[in-house]
Amino acid sequence: MTGEQLPSSNSSSSSIQGLYELCNQTFKRSASSPPSQAIQKVSSVLDTITSTDVGLKENEEDDRGHGIFGFNVFSRANRWAQPITYIDVHECDGFTMCIFCFPTSSVIPLHDHPEMTVLSKVLYGSLHVKAYDWVKPTRIEKTNGTKVRLAKLVVDKVVTAPCNTSILYPNTGGNLHCFTAITPCAVLDILAPPYSEAAGRICTYYHDYPYSSFSTRCDGEVGDNKEEEYAWLAEIETPADLYMRSGRYTGPAIHYSD
Repeated sequence: MTGEQLPSSNSSSSSIQGLYELCNQTFKRSASSPPSQAIQKVSSVLDTITSTDVGLKENEEDDRGHGIFGFNVFSRANRWAQPITYIDVHECDGFTMCIFCFPTSSVIPLHDHPEMTVLSKVLYGSLHVKAYDWVKPTRIEKTNGTKVRLAKLVVDKVVTAPCNTSILYPNTGGNLHCFTAITPCAVLDILAPPYSEAAGRICTYYHDYPYSSFSTRCDGEVGDNKEEEYAWLAEIETPADLYMRSGRYTGPAIHYSD
């Protein structure tokens, strides 16, 4: 597993316990979408969480993967040398707390978070984030059997720890995003509510095309100097190269409440 277990401490235990208790209070199953002030409060607490608080430390060794650079992203033959490790910290009907540990150049492809609020904190390392929001009103084109929907680029940057928490909302903040590890890194995510097939919150993957790739009835509505801020997204099957394994949470124990 990317990241090594560290001795737990009272401060670490109280940090992750406090985050859990605030999330449990904020994202109750019976509650509607929490007000932005409540989400900002969770974000402020998540800002203080470090890799030590969840039992991880940065690897000294670079467990470099092949990545997708120079390869076909859809090819089953081009797997990364090391998988992304998914660690389930806590999951309930109201929210999920989880950690993703990335080897260098590994990728979680472009995907959405339907009707979800997601808070992400890079615990160590550097991560490239590319994120879009759907353009409103909805704009759809279909050319040669390919159906695409217009989205606006809202994030395209490298995030390096230590850093503040990023927040995406159901309709703003970059609800559709892609993560690419620049170095070995780990991300602590809070998803509220979590993915649920029964509730219709299903993760969908996308391929993004430059705005100029499709002729459109909307030509003229996007200025020539702003075309790079837009892209057409097409739904795709779960990429065969998404190489992920389950890991074990080794941080301080969390005392769960009903």
